[in-house]
Amino acid sequence: MLQAIVKAFGQLGDPATRGILWKCLIATAVLFALLVVAAEWALAASHLFDWAPLDWAADVLGGIGAFIVALFLFPATLLVLIGFFLEDVAALVEARHYPGLPPARSQGLAEAVGAGLRFALVAVGLNLLALPFIAVLTFLPPLNLLLFYALNGYLLGREYFELVALRRLAPREAQALRQAFAGRLFLAGAAIAFLSTVPLVNLLTPVVATSFMVHMFESMRGALPAPAGQAPK
Repeated sequence: MLQAIVKAFGQLGDPATRGILWKCLIATAVLFALLVVAAEWALAASHLFDWAPLDWAADVLGGIGAFIVALFLFPATLLVLIGFFLEDVAALVEARHYPGLPPARSQGLAEAVGAGLRFALVAVGLNLLALPFIAVLTFLPPLNLLLFYALNGYLLGREYFELVALRRLAPREAQALRQAFAGRLFLAGAAIAFLSTVPLVNLLTPVVATSFMVHMFESMRGALPAPAGQAPK
């Protein structure tokens, strides 16, 4: 897994990948800013006190809270962007590291973006449900972080894997491979979730995570024994 992460960051040295990265940086920054604004508006819309000084203090703390809420929701909302960048990034990674692969399975943009959007809605919903528990555990940092990374480790590992795997495998084959390496995918998803919460590094996450998952997918595929009478892939 460490080798796959190193290769994923190394992919940023490719000029074509950097071209995609700039587009992704703008989209990711806009997405994060919208999350902060939305969270701040939701917190400011509720007046907890009738006394102006207390309301002002609540608004100041609300601004800090909005940033924290946005940071926690950011990994899930990144899934919205995957469909726009996945195919181009995955193709560049394969061309550099796996040049012998046949053409990828045909997937329309609408199919890829639609799948990412549907899963993003589920991921955001689950994170919103978990947010009160995370808030309650604020003063117990190991526990709130464990909850956050456990939830997003599962969600992000599964979604990034499925979007990458479905470029090469039929849905049933992708599901079987995911189940065979569920533990490894969970750890990969937790690593992606961690990168998504590191300021500045999180702007690189859609490109780095896609590259990372392509390497993970190929290593998992290569680890399975080939069916009888069929050469290993």
